[in-house]
Amino acid sequence: MGVISIILIGLGLSFDTFAVSVSTGLLRKSLRFWQGVKIALIMAFFQGLMPLLGWLGGTQVATYISSIDHWIAFVLLTAVGVKMIVDSFSKDEESKANPLQLRVIVLMAIATSIDALIVGISLAFIEVVIVQSVIIIGAITFLAAMIGMLIGKSANGRLGKKVEIFGGVILIGIGLKIILAHLLE
Repeated sequence: MGVISIILIGLGLSFDTFAVSVSTGLLRKSLRFWQGVKIALIMAFFQGLMPLLGWLGGTQVATYISSIDHWIAFVLLTAVGVKMIVDSFSKDEESKANPLQLRVIVLMAIATSIDALIVGISLAFIEVVIVQSVIIIGAITFLAAMIGMLIGKSANGRLGKKVEIFGGVILIGIGLKIILAHLLE
């Protein structure tokens, strides 16, 4: 898998982080730069860690299921994409917890990176440089969080659902690319 595909995966995975960051900016209009950096670093750390953990687990079973690995990657990426799209229509409002508390930041980071764990499992079934992938996914997440908080501080919050839908579509598209590449070999 090439760098462009990893960048697209990173973009797809970062959309829920972006949406949470926009809401953080909306909740805390007085958010300072270094507070935003702290939040973005924690979000990026977890978003990078989860694919690594998924990849480590997936590589343990990859040799046993190599004949269907492309289907597994397709199903997992598509499932995460569909889940992101469905979740974007959820009526649940975010809690009024303080997004500057470390406990809240870590919970937000874990919640927004669970899908990255599943994507990491799918990465184990295709040829990928995992360290490079983790760095790219983490960097994109950091930028998405910083930009999201900045937009949240100055916007009215209409973007959240749209970016989650777009992220889901990107992940589904990458899943389709993987399966089509295998079928056309």
